[in-house]
Amino acid sequence: MVLRSCWKSRHKTSRGAAVRPVLPAALLWFCVTRLACAGGALAETNIVVQKEAEFDVTYNDTATSENQTIYAFNHTVSRNKSEGVRVSVDVLSRGLESPILFVVRQKQAVLSFQIPLILRGLYQRKYPYNHVGRTLCQPPTLVASETQYFFVDVSTLSSQGTNYQLRVSRVESFTLQRSHHLKCSDRIYRVPYCHYRFSASCSSRLSAPFQCPVYDLDNNVAFIGMYQTMTKKGAITVQRKDFPSNSFYVVVVVKTEDEACGGPLRFYPLRPDVLIDAGNRSKDIDVIVTPAIKLEVYVMGMLFCLGIFLSFYLLTFLMACLENKRMKRRECLIPADVSPAETGKIPASPYEYGSLADNGSTLSSEAVTDSATSTDIYGYAERSLDSVGRSRLESLSSVEEDDYDTLDDIDSDKNIVRTKKFLYVADLSRKDKRILSKKYQIYFWNIATIAVFYALPVVQLVITYQTVVNVTGNQDICYYNFLCAHPMGALSAFNNILSNLGYVLLGLLFLLIVLKRDVIHQRALLRNDLNALECGIPKHFGLYYAMGTALMMEGLLSACYHVCPNYTNFQFDTSFMYMIAGLCMLKLYQKRHPDINASAYTAYACLAGVIFFSVLGVVFGKGNNVFWIVFSVIHILATMLLSTQLYYMGRWRLDSGILRRIVNVIYTDCIRQCSGPMYIDRMVLLVMGNIVNWSLAAYGLIERPNDFASYLLAIAICNLLLYFAFYIIMKLRSGERIQCLPLVIILFTAVVWGLALYFFFQGLSTWQKTPAESREHNRDCILLQFFDDHDIWHFLSSIAMFGSFLVLLTMDDDLDTVQRDKIFAF
Repeated sequence: MVLRSCWKSRHKTSRGAAVRPVLPAALLWFCVTRLACAGGALAETNIVVQKEAEFDVTYNDTATSENQTIYAFNHTVSRNKSEGVRVSVDVLSRGLESPILFVVRQKQAVLSFQIPLILRGLYQRKYPYNHVGRTLCQPPTLVASETQYFFVDVSTLSSQGTNYQLRVSRVESFTLQRSHHLKCSDRIYRVPYCHYRFSASCSSRLSAPFQCPVYDLDNNVAFIGMYQTMTKKGAITVQRKDFPSNSFYVVVVVKTEDEACGGPLRFYPLRPDVLIDAGNRSKDIDVIVTPAIKLEVYVMGMLFCLGIFLSFYLLTFLMACLENKRMKRRECLIPADVSPAETGKIPASPYEYGSLADNGSTLSSEAVTDSATSTDIYGYAERSLDSVGRSRLESLSSVEEDDYDTLDDIDSDKNIVRTKKFLYVADLSRKDKRILSKKYQIYFWNIATIAVFYALPVVQLVITYQTVVNVTGNQDICYYNFLCAHPMGALSAFNNILSNLGYVLLGLLFLLIVLKRDVIHQRALLRNDLNALECGIPKHFGLYYAMGTALMMEGLLSACYHVCPNYTNFQFDTSFMYMIAGLCMLKLYQKRHPDINASAYTAYACLAGVIFFSVLGVVFGKGNNVFWIVFSVIHILATMLLSTQLYYMGRWRLDSGILRRIVNVIYTDCIRQCSGPMYIDRMVLLVMGNIVNWSLAAYGLIERPNDFASYLLAIAICNLLLYFAFYIIMKLRSGERIQCLPLVIILFTAVVWGLALYFFFQGLSTWQKTPAESREHNRDCILLQFFDDHDIWHFLSSIAMFGSFLVLLTMDDDLDTVQRDKIFAF
């Protein structure tokens, strides 16, 4: 019905009769269009010329609004041979009124572009190209040989004549070989690409599916396939399963601006409609195809990873067997419930049991005494056998952590006990053992709860990241070492994830070692072993369990981070590193100060604040003066407050009068009396700690490092190393010794830490720069063709952390037979 009305209207118009339109406007437009396509009256004003054209011939012609030229080409296509065809167009006229439209019609695709070709850059800046070269894809054929036709249509709406040159030529070396050279043009926008057919293995480089049309412009190259930006180096791992046609195209596009790859921004145009000359931009690229690793390499990598860490289990099992044999031999010689003093053994050193008095009435170590009169030059007081043999029975009453009412006032007044010039572990281990044990077990349960609620959304997020990468093909999202990124399933870099297995396995092994020690200690307490009750550093294992759990979580979250490493999820990799550093410092302090160590709630609240600042630093720290000033002030104030807490053993309170009291102490103790500090050792540690932290704060304020999370982690590690060195020095100064096993572990751990840091600072990728700049640091695998430098960092750092934990666990084993009132607190 509609067509009939259209034809009726045209018939009356041809006779000159006035016809009043009775159809809607859209319907009338449809009729006119149909008539024009059918060769009606409107088509008579536009002359269509079709020319039989040949390859490698330059056609000079003129395009106007009154004519349309069609160039017809034909060529032979073979099923087993890939052949490229390039259409090159040059417009010779300047100041075009309207662009020229070129349409290339192929068997299974239509390619169109205009001259000048306008591409947009940053801030929508426009770059015109009057010289364009486009490469045509080859439609697949099922027969051995076939003649295919394609047409190049040239048209314009410009009323003025526009001169142009058209040349169609075959592309030599269109099939990608093992090594292939591509040259991107300068002022001519020419997009080179080539075809690669899979052999028996996978290959790497920039890729798009083998189908028509091929998206090869700057504004559409990311529509299909896998893509990435690059400057000097780049790599893409291509898997056969992603290309059902068993082949793909490699497309290289020179971007209009260098800002996308991290280059400088040249200028910002005042008017967005101004056309900017793109300048002389050229690039030579060598495309190298290398076979992907075989399944055997994957198997060898996994076996190597498991073998390294399971060997630690085997070594631990052998040492445990030797230790059990030694303990059984010792139990045969000395009953477990008899002290060395009761066997008549002469103490080998003053660290065993001190001189024994016959009257059994000497002062207990829990009494408050003047250190100048009750100790000798080393601060050692003699104890009677009765006071040594007295067991501290656990209270059955329900007592809070800080409740001292169950003891005599003079024995429980912490302000009197802690002001002694020489403090001993017995002075700071006066609380009920059951209460302290529950207090430190909270560390484990809290970190287990934190781990669950932290890890679940992290796993969900990184799965989403990996899915986005796989679906969109945008490999600029994740900062891999693309030259050594081996995929498995949906994971793009399986080797970086596998290498984190050491943290989990060694963390679990440390938990088993701690559990064994915990069981042995509990059995000793049940049989009232005097060594367990009265000697050595008080055994509290809650922090050890928390440290092992943190090490396992570090492995899990580091693996999650390496699923798709970038700046938005880097805190996943560092959060539990802060936890580990903080827990190690707390454990060092707890060894000599079990009664006054921080509670789990306070400790985790402080660590949460550290992680909070880490996130703020990553998001807002780059170039933000206000953030760095605020952080530096908070850092210095926190260092001073912590120093005051450590120096006065908690005998101070934070309130409005804190500044006035500090001034009074400085005036009375330093200026008025001109006396030195009462606790020299603590003062030396705190002065050094403040110097280090103030220096780090000044460095951050001046340099403002881009990687704020690593800077914050460096602060934590420096403080941990400083306190650990102080602990070792003070232990040796106090006449204590380090046994052979912990000494060997210390030396081994120090060597492993040195090697680990060497590989860490290789810097194979960095999210502080653009993805293209990060790829400049990519390197090939160096171990078993499967692991890179960062994977070796994972191996070595997990072993070093495990060794560090063992040092904390065993370094005071020499004090297991020494009374606590003869062990210095420092």
